[in-house]
Amino acid sequence: MSENIDYTPMNDLLERIDETIDNGATVPFSNKKMVDGDHLHELVDEVRMSIPPEIKRAQELEIQRKAILENAKQEADAIRNSATSEKEAVMKEAKAEADKLVSQEAIIARAEQYVKEQVDRANQEAEDIINRARADAENIIADANNKRQSILDAMIANINATLGEASETLQSDVNRLSKSLDDVNRMRDAIIKLSEQV
Repeated sequence: MSENIDYTPMNDLLERIDETIDNGATVPFSNKKMVDGDHLHELVDEVRMSIPPEIKRAQELEIQRKAILENAKQEADAIRNSATSEKEAVMKEAKAEADKLVSQEAIIARAEQYVKEQVDRANQEAEDIINRARADAENIIADANNKRQSILDAMIANINATLGEASETLQSDVNRLSKSLDDVNRMRDAIIKLSEQV
């Protein structure tokens, strides 16, 4: 329900303010005017009262709009700050997790490197042992072959010497037997000759 209020036209009030200023006394040596302050305040009050309710409502709405915008800005700032803080916390946590993973990967890499070095060292030591064992076995076999050859050479030399001595002994016996046979043959021939003479 609207109120029926007689509002003085705004232009009339503004003209009265202009007249009050124009009718004021001029301050010597300046462009300033001396006016009745009370009368000017009354005119300003009338201007305020002459403002249509729509304009007042518009002003109130503007004030409310600014308040709403300010509240919205504050809430947005709060949300932004909260989001920023949460983002920083998440980023910090993610960085900590990433650092932890990097640290774990570094530990795993060092462990793998250590295991590889140990395996390589064990393989090298095993190869060295096998090479030494092979060399020792070859030396033992070569030494055994040398000793066997020496024994064989000694046995052959001994056999040859024994055969030589046996051959000499046998030849001597043959010679003695041959001589004895010659003596027997001579004796037989002598006996035959004697028997023919008798």
